[in-house]
This record gives sequence, structure tokens and C-alpha cells, in this order.
Amino acid sequence: MASSYEFYRQSSIGQALTDALDDMIQEGSIEPQVAMKMLSEFDRSIAEALRTQVRAKTSVKGKLHIYRFCDDVWTFVIENATFKFESSETVTSEEKVKLVACASRVPT
Repeated sequence: MASSYEFYRQSSIGQALTDALDDMIQEGSIEPQVAMKMLSEFDRSIAEALRTQVRAKTSVKGKLHIYRFCDDVWTFVIENATFKFESSETVTSEEKVKLVACASRVPT
């Protein structure tokens, strides 16, 4: 397993960074090795920011469709999920929701 989680690259900000780096490689502005180092730093930084700066809590209810535990990462697919936030706001999804949970360790 990689030393840091790479699934944050699939977020909108991760995709934007990947697209920008790809463009820079195509233009010859940076070497691919530099882009990979930047993505590794993004992986480390986003994990650290989420671990230290996000304190929000939520509860989830719904029908558990699929679950999996592999490489210290839990994946849940929930049908008819209802999320209740600390602010008492409730959000319901009629589509399947995929939750990915990992240890809050600091990647190296």
C-alpha cells in the first residue's frame, strides 16, 4: 500500500490539480516527476488538513448494500441514506451513497 491515501485525488480539487499538472506537462512547463511529487504532497497535505482541521460529526442511517475492509480502508455503499449533522440539518439521498473511511494517521 502507498504511504498515503490517494483517493482524495478523485475529489473535485484533486481532479483540478491533476488536470492542471497534466496541462503543464503537455506544455513542457514541468517534468512528470515533479507532477508526481506535487500529487504526493497534495495527498499528504489534504490528509493532514482533514485530520487536524475538520471537527464536524454526522450520523448516517440507511440500508447497507455493500461493505468492504481492505488495506485499513472501509468502504460502505448505503441505499436511502439519511445524514444528520450536528447542526440538526438532515439530508436524504434516494441514490446509493459510497462512504470511504480510513485511519486518521499522518501519512509519511
